[in-house]
Amino acid sequence: MPLPANLVLAELHVHVGSAVDPAVMWSIAHTQGIKLPTKDYWEFVDLITVPGQKVKTFDQYLQLFYMTELIQSSPAAMESSVYAIIGGGYRKNRIGVLELRFNPMKRNREGERDLDHIIAAAARGMERACMEYPVRAGLILCLDKAFSVATNQVIVEKAIAHRNHGVVGVDMAGPETPGFSFREYRDMMRMARDAGLGVTVHAGESGTPEAMQECVETLEPHRVGHGVKAVGRPELLDMVRERGILLEVCPTSNLSTGVIKSPEEMASTLGVLIESGVRFSFNTDGPEMLCRSLREEIDLLIEGGVITVEQAVRCNEWALEHTFVPGARPRQHVQV
Repeated sequence: MPLPANLVLAELHVHVGSAVDPAVMWSIAHTQGIKLPTKDYWEFVDLITVPGQKVKTFDQYLQLFYMTELIQSSPAAMESSVYAIIGGGYRKNRIGVLELRFNPMKRNREGERDLDHIIAAAARGMERACMEYPVRAGLILCLDKAFSVATNQVIVEKAIAHRNHGVVGVDMAGPETPGFSFREYRDMMRMARDAGLGVTVHAGESGTPEAMQECVETLEPHRVGHGVKAVGRPELLDMVRERGILLEVCPTSNLSTGVIKSPEEMASTLGVLIESGVRFSFNTDGPEMLCRSLREEIDLLIEGGVITVEQAVRCNEWALEHTFVPGARPRQHVQV
């Protein structure tokens, strides 16, 4: 039994760089006069998508973003991208609450483009889409673990400056390189929280459970992106549950990058989260790059007996309760 067709879905973990239909990306690239590595559309699609889990490492997955972020490196491109994601999400999956995240520094062509224009353009695309579709949406600005503290500080300051114009939160993405410490960002994340922004952090994905625990203890995030490495650490699961932190689980993404090795391990991981009473939501990470929509993501888990329809609906309710988008909870009556 699949998800009820009338269920309005909420998705909290989507990267702009991996969520735009390849046809739209192709059009944006040509409109901007970007020289692509191929003139064949289907070869281009292969460059920016991961059908059949062809990528098996986290680093290989991140490399796919080079092309998409290059194409999106202008205000016009960001406006078109965000507009397309929100409209497509509603038409294809009935996603009524959507948070989109991106790093503005990776779209300003190393300082050539103005950050405020990039962010404002993304907000315009969001506003246009939300006028056309019954969707509540918000933008999350991503810091990068490979950036300097000073550079990431600029991103937080921009998020605060745009908090009344579509930006609802901050994130910290990327692999945890040697020498990286979440502790350096304690004050920065506190500043974001004090300004009324939501805080979510990528942890427990490519990094270690110890790093995830440091993240939870020092940054006090409202949510954690992925967080699957907490399984096997009862004390960490207890901490996540007691602090009311929601995990943004991305099953296909974790399988594609090898963070989780098999469907059986994914089933076991979700089972532990359920038994531990940890709240989590289902997300795609990037539906177009990974070739799997949110509704497909959840239905596959239901069909495989990993979760029940009731559990899937509950996870969707948790997403609605933990979204950073104000006034985002839609009225819906769903019979399961």
